[in-house]
Amino acid sequence: MQRLEQLVKTKFKGAQVLITGGLGFIGSNLARRLDGLGAAVTVVDSLIPDYGGNLYNLEGLQNRVQINVSDVRDTHSLRYLVQGKDYLFNLAGQTSHLDSMRNPMPDLEINCQAQLSILETCRAHNPTIKIVFASTRQIYGRPASLPVAETHPLNPVDVNGINKMAGEKYHLLYNDVYGIPATALRLTNTIGPRMRIKDARQTFVGLWVRQLLEGKPISVWGGKQLRDFTDVEDAVDAFLMAASSPLTNGKVYNLGGPEAVDLATIAKLMVEINGAGVCEISDFPAERRAIDIGDYYADYSKIRAELGWEPQRTLRDTLEVTLGYFRETLPRYL
Repeated sequence: MQRLEQLVKTKFKGAQVLITGGLGFIGSNLARRLDGLGAAVTVVDSLIPDYGGNLYNLEGLQNRVQINVSDVRDTHSLRYLVQGKDYLFNLAGQTSHLDSMRNPMPDLEINCQAQLSILETCRAHNPTIKIVFASTRQIYGRPASLPVAETHPLNPVDVNGINKMAGEKYHLLYNDVYGIPATALRLTNTIGPRMRIKDARQTFVGLWVRQLLEGKPISVWGGKQLRDFTDVEDAVDAFLMAASSPLTNGKVYNLGGPEAVDLATIAKLMVEINGAGVCEISDFPAERRAIDIGDYYADYSKIRAELGWEPQRTLRDTLEVTLGYFRETLPRYL
């Protein structure tokens, strides 16, 4: 990671940075890192209750980071916000797969239509801005083979995956046609401090953290599905590396975790780390089973080869830090 340290020292000191979804989980951790690197950071977040934004995520930085409470669907505010920025980390999104099936129109507006509006705004008002888009492994659908590489067919199993796929394609198109430098990171399950734990809208691990700390059983559906997990600090590393290099323009990269673990095993590991708790394994609810992708873990050899990124933190370390953080701050996230 020495290469990363050198890059960020030269690239982000004094840089003007905009983060959409910047009060959310990954966005706020990214904002904190960038502030520490000497960047001038502006975050925009709608603070819509179901979407994960939380003012507490930037506690202590209110006088250092500019916070703009606005919706990415508001083209008027975006026109002002993108001007003069060197980097745009585009993390705004509706993340719930189940919500996208129950109420598809907001997902279409935020994950698809708003992404096109953001790009059009950049084309008109700041065509040299470097954009890193937060895409998702959900666009692959049910894997035909494992581990999943970037060349795997895209076949989403829910509305969220289809709209995220379109959002990613728009970014790559605007890179290729209009020369707006853009890249996409396909994220797997990202976990760590500041993630949403109220419910499973962002990640099931977040809900498990809440259940564990409230003394309730962890509810595990199925339990045999394999998943990989990315520590949020490792994800932040990847965003910074992708933004720093012109090599990434027009490309997509998988992120992954150090190991693939079945859901029952991770639940038991969380109980062990917490020192108390139980997990209960049950069948999938029908509406969840219909959009479950089964086993998934990523082949991240492309980003490792081209940028030198790879996970630095073990799953156990990540869970220890995460549980420790929420043990101290739980009321702020309920």
